[in-house]
Amino acid sequence: MSMIQKNKNAKWFIFAFLVLAAIYVLLPIVVVLMNSFKGRLFISTEPFRLPSTNPDNPTFVGLTNYVTGITKIKFFQAFGYSLWITVASVAGILLVSSMLAWFITRVKNKFTSGVYYSLVFSMIVPFQMVMFTTSKMANLLHLDNPVGIILIYIGFGCGMSTFMFSGFIKSIPLSMEEAAMIDGATPPQIFFHVIAPMLKSTGITIAILEIMWVWNDYLLPYLTIGTDYKTIPIAIQYLRGGYGAVDMGAMMAMLVLAMLPVVIFYLSCQKYIIQGVLSGAVKG
Repeated sequence: MSMIQKNKNAKWFIFAFLVLAAIYVLLPIVVVLMNSFKGRLFISTEPFRLPSTNPDNPTFVGLTNYVTGITKIKFFQAFGYSLWITVASVAGILLVSSMLAWFITRVKNKFTSGVYYSLVFSMIVPFQMVMFTTSKMANLLHLDNPVGIILIYIGFGCGMSTFMFSGFIKSIPLSMEEAAMIDGATPPQIFFHVIAPMLKSTGITIAILEIMWVWNDYLLPYLTIGTDYKTIPIAIQYLRGGYGAVDMGAMMAMLVLAMLPVVIFYLSCQKYIIQGVLSGAVKG
């Protein structure tokens, strides 16, 4: 077999593998979307059947599940809490971690090295090991509210983001900062006018990852702010009734609405993902 034929076979194999992987990832989303328009009984008995308006056996219920779910869990109130916490937390993570990464990359001493390796170590510590301590400290420090939880998210999110920012900043020539300093720029001006614009692709990649984490997080909000300020993941759990009863139709509909903002943001920014990951890996 010639080398050209081997390359073609390899490309077809990779293509087939990627198609199967895409189906594996997208199938659950398609099933949830289909079932969000079906009656609750049909979701349990015929989960993979397409919604039908057949008069003999109608499964399509229109937007009934969406209206029921929005009403039951006060969706728009939960959406407001989730949106505020996600936007404020991710903005704080990006600002704090990018400035910290620049500092520990340019200032070389034992303190900055200790900070850097502490943040890297925090990436491998499971949240379950510290969740009860975090919950207790949040209560003692009065961080158990929609504002205080932002500080907690910033603390947990700085490890990975600082690591990725540091990898990219190491590839930026120091001469650019020295030239700005000669022109009279102060350190804040150097960061915001020279360094920050070059962190765009890495920043968007980190933002996507952090948004998916904060938006979908259930455990941390439940342990800290509880049921007083329900985010979307917490609110959806209240569709479970007594004795294990679950309104599956409304739950499927709310899952679709919960996924929609993240999917839209991801699709609009996906071109920056590979660029940001690769740039963060340079000299990392």
